Amino acid sequence: MAAGADVRDILELAGGDNDGPISKKDFINSEKKKAKKTTETLTFKRPEGMHREVYALLYSDKKDAPPLLPSDTTQGYRTVKAKLGCKRVRPWKWMPFTNPARRDGAVFHHWRRMAEEGKDYPFARFNKAVQVPVYSEQEYQMYLHDDGWTKAETDHLFDLCKRFDLRFIVVHDRYDHQQYRKRSTEDLKERYYNICGKLTKVRAATGTEPKMYVFDAGHERRRKEQLERLFNRTPDQVAEEEYLMQELRKMESRKKDREKKAQDLQKLITAADTNTEMRRAERKATKKKLPLKREMEKPTVPETAGIKFPDFKSAGVTLRSQRMKLPSSVGQKKIKAIDQILTEREVDLNPMPTEEIVQMFNELRSDLVLVYELKQAHGNCEYEQQMLRHRYEALLKAGGGGGVPVGPPGGGGLEAPGGPEVPAWPGPDDIKGEAKEQIIDVVGAPLTPNSRKRRESASSSSSIKKVKKP
Repeated sequence: MAAGADVRDILELAGGDNDGPISKKDFINSEKKKAKKTTETLTFKRPEGMHREVYALLYSDKKDAPPLLPSDTTQGYRTVKAKLGCKRVRPWKWMPFTNPARRDGAVFHHWRRMAEEGKDYPFARFNKAVQVPVYSEQEYQMYLHDDGWTKAETDHLFDLCKRFDLRFIVVHDRYDHQQYRKRSTEDLKERYYNICGKLTKVRAATGTEPKMYVFDAGHERRRKEQLERLFNRTPDQVAEEEYLMQELRKMESRKKDREKKAQDLQKLITAADTNTEMRRAERKATKKKLPLKREMEKPTVPETAGIKFPDFKSAGVTLRSQRMKLPSSVGQKKIKAIDQILTEREVDLNPMPTEEIVQMFNELRSDLVLVYELKQAHGNCEYEQQMLRHRYEALLKAGGGGGVPVGPPGGGGLEAPGGPEVPAWPGPDDIKGEAKEQIIDVVGAPLTPNSRKRRESASSSSSIKKVKKP
């Protein structure tokens, strides 16, 4: 059913305030205007002598009852919706236009608002042209002359650069290689930027340092040559390179792990040394019966040594048994190991918390944690030593050694109880001498896929030659 405003609009009758074209102000922020009007009509003053809190309990400004529970009146995301009224829309017109970026004077047509008639094409400002420098005959003879380039060839280059906006791939494609010498893209770019740099230097004002155009043609040629080599690799070379990269990452990770373990082991050793020294100093002090400044001071142990118990310096009454509570930084494995050792030694897990017992019990558990960490470090070192020994034996077998020796690396041979001496481990010079013929370069190093293929092919060819011999 049509409203009265629609009927008046169809009959072109006057509608009062709704006449005239629609503007942005009519449908943007319309809700705020209505809200302002409603608040102006519904607000009234608070009675004199009544407190604001009491007045808020009665009803709000809109005479609504006070809410019993906190609620949110907003319904989801609020989006601005265009609310069109009964006003006339802005008129549009089919009008011609020209693009200032074009030089052929072509005329096009499109729809546009009547108010924008006669204005410039709005998208013409996005047309950016490259400023190619122009030189005179005198400047060319004085500064830009080059034995490898003629003036006609230079003019032809600058004309193409201006036509194609320094797209040197297109310039190289449209370059007249029949009339002039055959040039590469790097040669064209080098000539252009050299001329630009010289003109900038010549035309710069005295006392100023202009920004020079520099183009390294040699570097660009080497870069493209390297890219071409990279592109022309065979699948075997790609696979071998990936294998070597994986091995390199493994070696780096092992090196980092060894360094970290060595640092941790060194910290544990220094912590153990400091603990023993401090215990000796405490024993000497107790024998001499010197007065202590602080009551039962704890030894200052580094964070990595054993357990660092917290100091209870808060005000108020605290239980002494809280000082025996293990901190949260100690893991469950260490706690179980401490309890197991204490039960094996028949030590009470919860002794009487006197001052002496608390200190000695905490020191005992700290030393047990230190011993536990040292055992773990020792086990890791033994595991690494065994792994390196196995790798050494595998390298000896791959290098062409007949058998695996029994003696330790770097030492002499071992003598059996009732037999001859067992051959000793070969030294590093013997291994280098055996594997010298196999190592060709980095890519063809031993234990890589290509090196294995080469060894197999070499062994098959040698067996064929032996068969052919009479």
